[in-house]
Amino acid sequence: MSSNGPDTSGHKGTLIVTGGSRGIGAAVARRAARDGWAVAVAYSQDSQGAEAVARDIAAAGGHAQAVHCEVTVEADIPALFTFAADRLGPITGLVNNAGITGPVSRVADLKTADLERLVAVNVTGAILCAREAVRRLSTARGGAGGAIVNISSAAARLGGPGELVAYAATKGAIDSLTVGLAREVADEGIRVNGVAPGLIETGIHAAAGAPDRLARLGPAVPIGRAGSAEEVAEAVVWLLSPAASYVTGTTIDVTGGR
Repeated sequence: MSSNGPDTSGHKGTLIVTGGSRGIGAAVARRAARDGWAVAVAYSQDSQGAEAVARDIAAAGGHAQAVHCEVTVEADIPALFTFAADRLGPITGLVNNAGITGPVSRVADLKTADLERLVAVNVTGAILCAREAVRRLSTARGGAGGAIVNISSAAARLGGPGELVAYAATKGAIDSLTVGLAREVADEGIRVNGVAPGLIETGIHAAAGAPDRLARLGPAVPIGRAGSAEEVAEAVVWLLSPAASYVTGTTIDVTGGR
């Protein structure tokens, strides 16, 4: 765990962004910092990317810490929250962004080890992070309330046939988590929402083994192109903000109409 920028008080709260070293997570961290959040940029492997995000935030006058956290390791999650609160101040938000697609594969060819890793990161890790957030934010447990945004995917309703059915299934689980948890903690000062990106220009497609996916599918999007991580971040930060104070249990599509 490393430090970037001074400790601070007087900001709107501390936001934890899992998978914050690149792509949508990095865009969310930078955008939230512009709105006055102190940001814990959590990462699993890409320490250099997380440090770069934290430096960018500090250079712009904000406050951030890069924090190592493997969401599949239960003990790492309370350690992340404790470190973030100690260094940046009280936690009032979580963006459950850490996720993987697994390799592109038909279900018949899916390897069990890939499936187990996919569920561990995308489902179990997200639920454990949400659990820790609720334990700290819930007014019923002495917290001050806050907001959780879960990153889903348009794949949850499109299904990902021929490529990413297992990934789509894990994002369907995230949609269920969003609705159920939102209703469970609505009277405890916590709002829970989701954002479902569509085809977004990040490195996740190449990591899945389909570097041409955006070029191949982008023209078929009704709006005529793939989206950017920054466009997704705008929706996430709005859901975290007081402007969305009456919004909970909702997942917003950021898909260009797909």
